[in-house]
Amino acid sequence: MGKISLDNVKLNYTDNGTVYNALDGLSFDVKEGEFVSLIGSSGCGKSTALSVLSGLRDPDSGTLLIDGKPTTGTGKNRGVVFQHYSLFPWMTIIKNVEYGIQQVFPDMSKKERINEARKYLEKVGLADFVNKYPFQLSGGMQQRAAIARTLAMKPEILLMDEPFGAIDAKNRVILQDLLLNILEESEEKKTVVFVTHDVDEAILLSDRILFMDQKKISKEIVVNFQRPRNRETLMERESYRSLRKKVVNLFYYESEEKSEVEGGEGI
Repeated sequence: MGKISLDNVKLNYTDNGTVYNALDGLSFDVKEGEFVSLIGSSGCGKSTALSVLSGLRDPDSGTLLIDGKPTTGTGKNRGVVFQHYSLFPWMTIIKNVEYGIQQVFPDMSKKERINEARKYLEKVGLADFVNKYPFQLSGGMQQRAAIARTLAMKPEILLMDEPFGAIDAKNRVILQDLLLNILEESEEKKTVVFVTHDVDEAILLSDRILFMDQKKISKEIVVNFQRPRNRETLMERESYRSLRKKVVNLFYYESEEKSEVEGGEGI
């Protein structure tokens, strides 16, 4: 049994009287401390799956287990980072982070909350911008603040829905490396489910990649590159290029094998 287990989850939604299928028998497990990416074509159900994992939507049937226990609704054990930065525009950056901490740790003193907020903003490189408002920061900096707020809430499970999708290519690379460094250096090992359309991003970050098709998982690929990972070194390897080709091909056709292990070359 994994940290997270989805079993035969089905979910429909209605739009203007028409019923649409959003998830159709979605099942997968995520081990504690594992980084799993969900990829697939637009409309395959990736973000819907994340909304079920976060508790923002309950499935019509099937089960969500966390630590082996049936789970519905939201919980402090799960933190969500959305594609759009979801910061309160009337609060400074440090107030945004402090507010998140207060929701999870209501008995923590204000001084402790501020110290914690500063610590996490420093981790994401925003120590000099704590008193700025969101509109005074670039998109990449706003997303750093959103990540800092979520990490400061110390969830066991981190759910990320295309968090770098709205950011330019340069800052996307910076944030990918930042996330890698934070997660690999953290004393608190996180279990991560990450939605992305970016194949290179999925390979760089993940322990496993789950490909969604027809509203469920159709393919699993294990990314067996050693950590810590270096982007430049990794992308020079033939094993990386081979794995990338296999993942890209998933968008065009399905192979008969359900699961395979790739990338055995150590980095």
